[in-house]
Amino acid sequence: MEGNGASSASSSSSNSRRYGFPSAASIIQAPLSALLEYSGMLPSRSNQHQHQPNPDSVPNNDEVSIRIIGSTEQDNHREEESIPLVVNDGATTAGMTSSPSHEDVERTGGGNVDAEEGGGGGDGGGANGRDSSYQRYDIQHAARWIEQVLPFSLLLLVVFIRQHLQGFFVTIWIAAVLFKSNDILRKQTALKGERKMPVLIGISVAFALHVVGVYWWYQNDDLMYPLVMLPPKEIPPFWHAIFIIMVNDTLARQAAMVLKCILLMYYKNSRGRNYRKQGQMLTLVEYLLLLYRALLPAPVWYRFFLNKEYGSLFSSLMTGLYLTFKLTSVVEKVQSFFASVKALSRKEVHYGAYATSEQVIAAGDLCAICQEKMHAPILLRCKHIFCEDCVSEWFERERTCPLCRALVKPADLRSFGDGSTSLFFQLF
Repeated sequence: MEGNGASSASSSSSNSRRYGFPSAASIIQAPLSALLEYSGMLPSRSNQHQHQPNPDSVPNNDEVSIRIIGSTEQDNHREEESIPLVVNDGATTAGMTSSPSHEDVERTGGGNVDAEEGGGGGDGGGANGRDSSYQRYDIQHAARWIEQVLPFSLLLLVVFIRQHLQGFFVTIWIAAVLFKSNDILRKQTALKGERKMPVLIGISVAFALHVVGVYWWYQNDDLMYPLVMLPPKEIPPFWHAIFIIMVNDTLARQAAMVLKCILLMYYKNSRGRNYRKQGQMLTLVEYLLLLYRALLPAPVWYRFFLNKEYGSLFSSLMTGLYLTFKLTSVVEKVQSFFASVKALSRKEVHYGAYATSEQVIAAGDLCAICQEKMHAPILLRCKHIFCEDCVSEWFERERTCPLCRALVKPADLRSFGDGSTSLFFQLF
């Protein structure tokens, strides 16, 4: 049984090496080195042993091997050939001396010339091989150093998570709720006229209760002050400042989803112009939210950098630099917000015009997107006609015509008419 187990283990390890997969023992002992060997950045240790066979163990199998004799070995070869060979054939013994033929000398000389030429041309290849071997040696040492440091780093990470256990769980929870809420809101927006009012009311109440519950749980902390652009009372430590910013940033998006649900209730049976207006309103709410989120971290970092313990000059310099960097991003968000307001006030369709009855009849009065009779038809700049709500939904994701793929919609603001919310955290 033990022999069978050892043979199966050896066969499995040989199979893993044969197919290029690292063995389980190598992964446990040196995971990073095993990964680098599997990716080809480092030579495999098993391949190195396999590529160095024992010359005594190589079978002959009636094969002829040719060895090129260099200039230094030619004299020794001649001396060995001049030694008399004794052949014992039972009763008779004959001493014979062999001398190299002219053809052998020519082959030896030619091999010598070829060896010299090959040696001259191999200097560059040898230098490149040495450089690559040195690089792989450095990579291997770096990988082993990381493998030595990795267990200690994991221990520090575990201790850090234990020290901030509640903050980690709360951050993961609200982030998961945000991602799920964003998916729910996008599905409700895509339902159009099939949306149900009780479902939208229930979603809005659930979102609002989640926001109020988190702030009630942390009512004794300084989470509420940045919401009204006031700095915290005390100077927060770095990780506590990150926690305050992430919680406020996530819950602000959750509160904006409640407002978007109210808009979906208002535009429940939206078609044509109302559907386009719904998309513009959702985009306006999102860009207003982006502007507010850009301002949310400013009070926290203002209080963090304005620390007199580092000296008044240093703290004032750091605060001034941060506010300068923040001003550039805020200006960009303000421009995007005003562009969304301008798009909302625009009554005409900026990617086409409303088609006349003659144009609709000439096109066949059948929308190529929904395959139904056209409702509020729109004539695009490429002269194709579609329903307004169909083509408006199409241009939420694309900028080209659905038929000819011509560029129709200009590259202006990104639209959030599908009800989505930006999922990136605004930390600075």
